[in-house]
Amino acid sequence: MHWLYLTIAIVSEVIATSALKATEGFTRWVPSLVVVVGYAVAFYFLSLTLRAIPIGVAYAVWSGVGVVLVTVIGWYVYHQPLDLAAIVGIALIVAGVVVLNAFSKVVAH
Repeated sequence: MHWLYLTIAIVSEVIATSALKATEGFTRWVPSLVVVVGYAVAFYFLSLTLRAIPIGVAYAVWSGVGVVLVTVIGWYVYHQPLDLAAIVGIALIVAGVVVLNAFSKVVAH
């Protein structure tokens, strides 16, 4: 169940972060509400995750997957370009999360 909670936390955080641009400095109330609710849901489910997964591992997965997803959304939705360095960096983040989950003895399975 803890991995489901972490997934919900990540998706909520990615939605909230992606909506930040649309708030136009919190001058538009609908995207601003999406940001506030998204972060509230994200932190609630992250707190549930921490009952079973060590904080360092949970945060590494949260931030790694979040960075990748927000970058892809920025590229696709907001047409923000990605250069080779960005792509290599994202690939290294993905590799780090995979190594952490596949080989670390501190990850709760």
